[in-house]
Order: sequence, then C-alpha cells, then structure tokens
Amino acid sequence: MARKETHDPELTAEIARHYREILRLVGEDPDREGLKKTPERAAKAIIDITQGYREDPLAIACQAIFEHGGSRIVIVKDIEFYSMCEHHILPFFGKICVGYIPDGKMIGLSKLARIVDNFARRLQVQERLTAQVCGLLDEALPNKGIIVACEAEHLCMKMRGVEKQDASTVTFDYTGRFTDDPSLRAEFMRLCGI
Repeated sequence: MARKETHDPELTAEIARHYREILRLVGEDPDREGLKKTPERAAKAIIDITQGYREDPLAIACQAIFEHGGSRIVIVKDIEFYSMCEHHILPFFGKICVGYIPDGKMIGLSKLARIVDNFARRLQVQERLTAQVCGLLDEALPNKGIIVACEAEHLCMKMRGVEKQDASTVTFDYTGRFTDDPSLRAEFMRLCGI
C-alpha cells in the first residue's frame, strides 16, 4: 500500500529552498540528476522527524487511561525510537523501557510507545527525552511510581568528533516508590535486562 503524503506544501517548499541552498554551500550542484528532488525529499523527512512538535503528548496519554486494580508493576520494554541530536542534527536511536506501579488506573500499552515517539520526534538530547517520558506519565497517570530507562547510540559520537563506534549511553529517570525503594529499581532493571 502506498503511503499517503500529508505534508503542508508551503512548509515543504520553504524548507526545501533552504536545503537546496545548503547543498550549494557544501559544494554540490543541486541541479544535477541525483539531487534534483533531494531538497523536497529532505524537507519532507525533517517534517516527519520533528512531528512531535505538532502533537500533544498529554492528549495522547489521556486517550487511554482505564480502571485497574491489580499489578504491582507494569513494564513495557524495548520500545525502539529514532531521534535527532539537537547539538549536531544527527540521529540517535535506541530503546526505552517504561515501568509504573498502578494506583487504580492503567494506560493503554500502545500509548506508551506513542508518547516515546512524540518526545523522540523533536530535536532532542537523550537525558531530556528520558525525563520528559517519565514526567508526562507521572502527570497523566495516577501511579505510585514511574521509571524510565533509555539506552541509545549517537551518530554524533560515531560519525564525527570522538568517533567511538561501540559507545552507548544509558539514562534513567524515576518518581514515587522507585525513588524510595532501591529493590524496586533493581527489579525493573533486571526485568528490562539492564
């Protein structure tokens, strides 16, 4: 099935104009055969990559909060994400593991992945991404504790600068009982394979 394009034509054209100029400034000929459509394709790509700016993560979360009386802990692990480093506008990508202790409510599991995507689809740093997912869930979902772990690889470390191919970064953020109980944090890390 063909993907339906929904990009604003005026926004796409304006961004494409800038990409065309960037190509020229780095020494390329934007009119050569292989690059003729590159500015428009790159414009559409950056619009998609930054979709998170045009969505409300709290509204996403609140669409699927339900009554729940069980579960000591709920964990969704290995939520893959792709983001762009705000310092170099190069990709970083990895997986996020989200856990929470319900307090009479639960959230639809797919919403956790959508919340991760919302914050990842912005110019971002991994530390903020981790904190934003944790903070939003703490705000939207009645809970006794939220914990988020993020492990990612950064092309700004692999392609430029220090050029360390095997380096990865792990960040955590947590609230509630996860703050007070190291055994809960340890259980989460064990279940997530961290």
